[in-house]
Amino acid sequence: MKLLASLVLLPLALAACNKQEGNSSTPAAPVAAAAAPAGKTWNETVSKTAEGHVVGNPDAPIKLVEYGSRLCPMCGQVARDGYETLFNKFVASGKVSFEYREFLVHGAPDLPPALLGNCVDDLAFFPILEQMYQNQQGFNDGLQKMPPALQQQLQTAKPQDAIAMMATQMGLVDFAKQRGIPEAKAKACLADMSQIDRWTKQTQDKSADGTVTGTPTFILNGKKLDAIGWDQLQQAIKAAGA
Repeated sequence: MKLLASLVLLPLALAACNKQEGNSSTPAAPVAAAAAPAGKTWNETVSKTAEGHVVGNPDAPIKLVEYGSRLCPMCGQVARDGYETLFNKFVASGKVSFEYREFLVHGAPDLPPALLGNCVDDLAFFPILEQMYQNQQGFNDGLQKMPPALQQQLQTAKPQDAIAMMATQMGLVDFAKQRGIPEAKAKACLADMSQIDRWTKQTQDKSADGTVTGTPTFILNGKKLDAIGWDQLQQAIKAAGA
């Protein structure tokens, strides 16, 4: 992936999320709830994985994975419609674990929120993800209102400089500061080439092998779902036994 190539198509790219239809599934037998460890909840059980972060019972019989973009309107709609139920009902029961994996469906513009969303400790990862989706429209508006002079400047800027400029344009640095991330730490995370390379490679690999053709992409117990709306996704989770 050429890191900044998508900038020239930015006004179109921000709408280029998944457009799949719904799916049907055969109901499975109900699964039992599981108690969290003493003094904790399953929503507080969070860890890094090879591809993202996972929350919930590590032994949950229902495992949900999302490949998402923090700027994707459809991803944001699912989060706003359903994350509260997903976390407080399904994950909290111990029946479902949820793993979120970054996918740069818009290319370079997706990097600033992904980098800052991973610039927190594990326990804060999902609250920050939710808050980014709540504030998503403001980030996208900032990109759409980018002055032509700044767009031109981005084309020749070093990747780290371009990412920092986009983050500022979107209001993401202020967003991070308001949530306890010092500005110096935020800027360091935005310049972390190891993470930039990681998310870029993950996007390339999952595009190439056909796992992800748009966002959001949901995988339930190893099976890719057609569902992208919360109502459809919730039906699939319930059909799996939750």
